[in-house]
Amino acid sequence: MRALVVDDEPPALSELTYLLEQDGRFGSVQPVSSGTDALRALEDDGVDVVFSDISMPGLDGMELARVVNHFTTPPLIVFVTAHEQHAVDAFAVQAVDYVMKPVPPDRLAQAVDRVVAALAQRGAGTAEAAEDVGPVQTAASEGSEERIAVELGGVTRFVQRSAVRYVQAQGDYVRLFTGSASHLLRLPLTTLESRWAEAGFVRIHRSTLVNLAHVGQVRQAQGRLSLRLLPDGPELPVSRRHARLVREQVLAQGG
Repeated sequence: MRALVVDDEPPALSELTYLLEQDGRFGSVQPVSSGTDALRALEDDGVDVVFSDISMPGLDGMELARVVNHFTTPPLIVFVTAHEQHAVDAFAVQAVDYVMKPVPPDRLAQAVDRVVAALAQRGAGTAEAAEDVGPVQTAASEGSEERIAVELGGVTRFVQRSAVRYVQAQGDYVRLFTGSASHLLRLPLTTLESRWAEAGFVRIHRSTLVNLAHVGQVRQAQGRLSLRLLPDGPELPVSRRHARLVREQVLAQGG
């Protein structure tokens, strides 16, 4: 693989470049000290993955990722940063991983593993698209399943959107509930409501979104509607304001 390392701090740039060069999976590792220099290096169209800091003068890492995502065949992005507050934005630009500084070699190796897997998946998708006689929609398929960067025990992990059963607002944050855990993110509930509507997430209360794919039962008692989640999940109340629309959407989903 061919990697580009972007960091405006020389010690961090040198250290990350050295660590990647020790990984036998890379044929070349090119360091640059700014987002602008990174774009110049990417003009050659020979980079598989960009390991980028986020907080940099001029074109920062997040802006660089947004530009790169418009390439015909964009390189993968791995953020390497000392600031965890950008983790929420990382999934919006489809970053493969989000690594915190200082970077332990074993944690960096995990990030490279994810890069290898993502490149293999991309290659498989391209091959399938080439054999398909119908419309080619590879890019849309790759972006159809969002992943959410979350911190758990000091390690950044990615949660598949489809694994999220419901979301609850908690002040300026939201908490994502999966089957086995919950994750707190600094993000408005209204943002997820609009972004995930087409994926089957509906507002059932002013503070709750539900993934209809995880609804097992619709219950009505004493004039109040509630949803029971699979497979023995919680029963979530539906507000009177949302009851009619929720009932229609649940029935449409079931049909």
